[in-house]
Amino acid sequence: MKFLLLALAIGLLATGAAPAQTSPAPNSWHNKQCAVVLTYDDAIDVDLDNVVPALDSAKLRGTFYLIGSSPVVTKRLPEWRAAAKRGHELGNHALFHPCDGSLPGRAFVTPDHDLHTYTLGRAVDEIRANNTLLTAIDGRTSRTFAYPCGDLQIGGVKFYDQLKNDFVAARGVAPGLQTVAQVDLSNVDAYSINGQNGQYLIDLVKQAQQSHTLLVFLFHGVGGGHSLNVALPAHRQLLRYLKAHEKDIWVAPMVEVAQQIKAVQMPGATKKQP
Repeated sequence: MKFLLLALAIGLLATGAAPAQTSPAPNSWHNKQCAVVLTYDDAIDVDLDNVVPALDSAKLRGTFYLIGSSPVVTKRLPEWRAAAKRGHELGNHALFHPCDGSLPGRAFVTPDHDLHTYTLGRAVDEIRANNTLLTAIDGRTSRTFAYPCGDLQIGGVKFYDQLKNDFVAARGVAPGLQTVAQVDLSNVDAYSINGQNGQYLIDLVKQAQQSHTLLVFLFHGVGGGHSLNVALPAHRQLLRYLKAHEKDIWVAPMVEVAQQIKAVQMPGATKKQP
C-alpha cells in the first residue's frame, strides 16, 4: 500500500504544471506586456511643430522636458499650455540646463551655467524655480525631472537627493530595459536616439514586450532642430507601431508610468495629486 501511495505521489509530481515563467505583476503595466515612454528634451520648436501634432494624430501622449529659460517656452507658452491640456506632460529640465563643463566633450558649456561651479543650493533653487514656472503653465504639481546632460552630481553629491519630494521620478540617460522591481525612480534608464532608423526603434519596443519591461525613449530633434536628431519617417514608423499594438503596449507620460511603478514598489505610498 505504501508503495502504491508513493507511486501515485510521484505520478502527480511528474504530471504537475511546469513552474510559471517570470512575468510582471498583473497590474505592473496596466495588464499590458510593457510600458513605453516617449520623452523629448530641451523645449525646441520641433516639439510643437512636429512632435505634438504627430502624437495627437495617433492619440498618444508624451513627456516634454522643458528648459525654463528657452525662448521657445517664452514665445510659445500658449501652445505648451494647450499641449498639457491634451494630456502631454511638461517635465522639468532645469531653468538653465546646466552641465558639468569639466567633463570631456563639454566645450559647449558656458561659464554661467557650468554645473561644476554650481553650489548644491543654486542647482536645487533653479530646478524648483522651473517647477514654479511649469505649474504656472499647466496648473500641475506632479511631474518628473530629467538630468541635463545626464549629470547627477555636484562635488560628488547627488543633487537630486534634495529634490525627491518635489518630483515623482527623474529620468537619466543610461540605456536599459527594466522590470518594475528594477527601476530606480531617481535615475530611470532611457535610450538616447540619434540617427537610428525606424526598425531600430521598433525592435527596442519588441524587446520590451518580450521581457515585460519599461522602455523610455529620449529624443531631441525630430525632423531637425537639434544636432541630436531622429528623422521624421523613423519617428512616424515608431508611432504607427505603438498605435497598432496599443492593446499590448502601455504608452503614457513619464509621470503616470512613474506613479504606477511607485505604487507597485511601495504599496500604500501616498500618491501626489496633479
